[in-house]
Amino acid sequence: MNRFEKAVYDCMLPTAALVERTTNPLHRAILLNFWRHVHLEGAGDYDRILASDMTVDHPVYRVAWGDNPVVIEGKAGVLGFYNSVGETVLWHSDDRLAVNDWGICDEITFHQLAKGSDLQAVGYKVDKADGLYHVSSRQAFIWPYDVQARLAGEHLYEDKTSLKIEEVDPAEAITPARVREIHREQLAKLEAARGPDFWVYRG
Repeated sequence: MNRFEKAVYDCMLPTAALVERTTNPLHRAILLNFWRHVHLEGAGDYDRILASDMTVDHPVYRVAWGDNPVVIEGKAGVLGFYNSVGETVLWHSDDRLAVNDWGICDEITFHQLAKGSDLQAVGYKVDKADGLYHVSSRQAFIWPYDVQARLAGEHLYEDKTSLKIEEVDPAEAITPARVREIHREQLAKLEAARGPDFWVYRG
């Protein structure tokens, strides 16, 4: 298992730890929604993220990445955003995670493994369009939730002063297909441990 594969496996450990320390039922439901969401997104199962038991009818995403910050509204727009990520490998680490009635705030190191051409398209300065790069930066992920513990949006803010870019040998990289496989595996474990509809708030 290389460093990238291990990082994908470990990315939700801080969330799991916070769930175990959380007793408020609404807060637990929000965290479990978040946990499931990350695995569904990593698996490419976007329709299940946007189901009415996971996400409000009109989510609003504010994404400040690269040189082109955007606001995305509605489920069709969000689905288009997810599909636009394409074959980029994404994960996060080094969480400073908190939950409250209004939702989640998580300061993280956000990671991408992507082709130079894809990074150039969103404004990152890399030398080789055909190269493979590991890009990381500290980011604030603020995810509002409604009173039913459903996602209302994602507000993603990048600290550009922390940006790091390294070229990666393709032989070392993890593939998008392998990332999807890991997230499906982790989601199956989560569902087996927590039971059906474990993310639904019963309050």
